[in-house]
Amino acid sequence: KILQDADRLDALGAIGIARVFATGGSLKRPFYNTDDPFCKTRKPDDKIWTVDHFYQKLLKLESTMNTKSGKIEATKRTRVLRGFLKQLKQEL
Repeated sequence: KILQDADRLDALGAIGIARVFATGGSLKRPFYNTDDPFCKTRKPDDKIWTVDHFYQKLLKLESTMNTKSGKIEATKRTRVLRGFLKQLKQEL
């Protein structure tokens, strides 16, 4: 359970954001869906759009943590993800 939490924490926060875009870039996926970048009216599809990975997986990880310390850290790192998405929304 500790290792699972550690693996999940690696996907969150600033490192998680970097990993999302490194992976999306290496797979040549578009950054976001121009009609609905934040998945308000469509189902996220991270096989097509890079930003969708936040909605399809990353923002759900906080609720899957096994340990108390994992949950605390996941909450902090998920705030970083949400802050990034909020800033991105302002810039688009």
